[in-house]
Amino acid sequence: MCGIIGIVGREPVVDRLIDSLRRLAYRGYDSAGIATLEHGALTCRRSVGKLNNLEHCLREGPVGGHTGIGHTRWATHGRPTESNAHPQITANVAVVHNGIIENFRELRAELEAEGARFVSETDTEAVAQLVEFYLKRGYSPQEAVKASLPRLQGTFALVFLFKGHDDLMIGARKGSPLAIGYGRGEMYLGSDAMALAQLTEDICYLEEGDWAVLTRNESVIYDAQDRLARREVLKSDISPFPVDKANYRHFMAKEIHEQPEVMGRTLARYVDVTAERIKLSQELPFHFSDIQRISITACGTASYAGSIAKYWFEQLARMSVELDVASEFRYREPLLRKGDLAIFISQSGETADTLAALRYAKTQQVHTLSVVNVPTSSIARESETVLQTFAGPEIGVASTKAFTGQLMVLAALAVAAGKARGELSESDEIRLVRELLEIPRLIAAALGSEPQIEKVAREIAKSRDVLYLGRGTSFPLALEGALKLKEISYIHAEGYAAGELKHGPIALIGENMPVVAIAPYDQVFHKTVSNMQEVAARGGNIILMTDAKGASEAIAHTLATIVLPDMAATFAPMVYAIPVQLLAYHAAVMIGTDVDQPRNLAKSVTVE
Repeated sequence: MCGIIGIVGREPVVDRLIDSLRRLAYRGYDSAGIATLEHGALTCRRSVGKLNNLEHCLREGPVGGHTGIGHTRWATHGRPTESNAHPQITANVAVVHNGIIENFRELRAELEAEGARFVSETDTEAVAQLVEFYLKRGYSPQEAVKASLPRLQGTFALVFLFKGHDDLMIGARKGSPLAIGYGRGEMYLGSDAMALAQLTEDICYLEEGDWAVLTRNESVIYDAQDRLARREVLKSDISPFPVDKANYRHFMAKEIHEQPEVMGRTLARYVDVTAERIKLSQELPFHFSDIQRISITACGTASYAGSIAKYWFEQLARMSVELDVASEFRYREPLLRKGDLAIFISQSGETADTLAALRYAKTQQVHTLSVVNVPTSSIARESETVLQTFAGPEIGVASTKAFTGQLMVLAALAVAAGKARGELSESDEIRLVRELLEIPRLIAAALGSEPQIEKVAREIAKSRDVLYLGRGTSFPLALEGALKLKEISYIHAEGYAAGELKHGPIALIGENMPVVAIAPYDQVFHKTVSNMQEVAARGGNIILMTDAKGASEAIAHTLATIVLPDMAATFAPMVYAIPVQLLAYHAAVMIGTDVDQPRNLAKSVTVE
């Protein structure tokens, strides 16, 4: 969600703070700010809106200093205003914060009774005022933070600066990620490796409950019990160079077009191309024949990838699969059988609800496997097994290439499960692997439909409501299509199983209402065509996504038929995701929304 950067440096830090915040802008934000220490004095600049506004503020009122912190905020407690932006600052302390302090009202009331004057609506100011309270009673900065942290309920990644202490920065984490970066005569703190990429490649991640005291030459880490702790220093593989849009108008467009390459990279990791076999089984610490049930947990787009995978595991491996959105899983205390498998899917690997679900699953002694795009993330580090997608940095808030990368990993895993359980023969495995190897080519072909989709998007952009229909694995893709359209165009959209049309949604269909039907020619194609006829009879405008045979046999009148390449039906969602994404993208462009950073959304949801 929000982005954090901190530098205890040897040279002016303002420009580097801003550069780091730009790298974090993809996470989503509605205000930004920095605080620096200049000759021991705290100076703060904040602004609402884009980083350009903060830069303008800094031109109007320049600040100096070799030590500083920066933040991009996505509003939780308090509106997006300058006073609510971070850093939050008192007379002696400045703090930036990712997360939510759940007991901030109680803390605020207590501190106001002691004479503190609050000037913002945020939960974060309670943290600054609490540390200030201890400082005024003679505590050192380290002692003040140590006394404050146990009193904070909720989740946080915190970074503090202190008046009069140019060579000091303190960070702490509970439920929200924070990483230390190691430089030459400099130290850094960041909300993720992306924030630190242009500063250093040597990083370590604080573990749950850790807090760290940094000077220019060292870091001292304490665990949740205030004992000295050692954390492994890793080499970051994130490019220090800013990710650019190349020749595309938006990152989302670029990332949609990168999918053939992403699928190729992911295939190379999980498929033995020469032998035409899945090369996963030897890496897993369990055998699928010992697994009775799989639990899949994720949020948002990742949960739809999990929904599609449920079909694959059931059909290819004949395994029972239970699917949960993580925010429900973590609170309903599901029954998990010791020795079974729990799969967690997250692009960032930092999704708060999914991470909490993983931690619950570990207490139930099940095998845990994560499908993530960031192999150094919290979910990856805490999982028994990690299967990385190879999507590279995904800057657009609406997930595209990470989604199809997740599908490719899950497809390979389902085939491996089927083979290990004896449900698939060697010839079955070879056939399915060949189908997977065709996916990059088929996606490239599907991208060729973009000009037609752009024309259709003009009609979508005029609409207030859109329905998406699908059966089988196309049903979760219908849900994903509706989500994409809602996310970036702000058009109300709903996805339904096509067979549910007569059970309520058909009441919504009126004259010229767009209905997107995702229907590859498979065993349920003619059932979906019957539903299309019901839509047509009520004046709805059908946009059909199918293949050549489906187009020839779809007798219902359509506004547009988008013909995709012929392919076996099993893995069709990876290809049909392309027109779904392009339709949402072009509709949003025509409406004029902020495609890469849609309102109210964050790339990585690290709080509930």
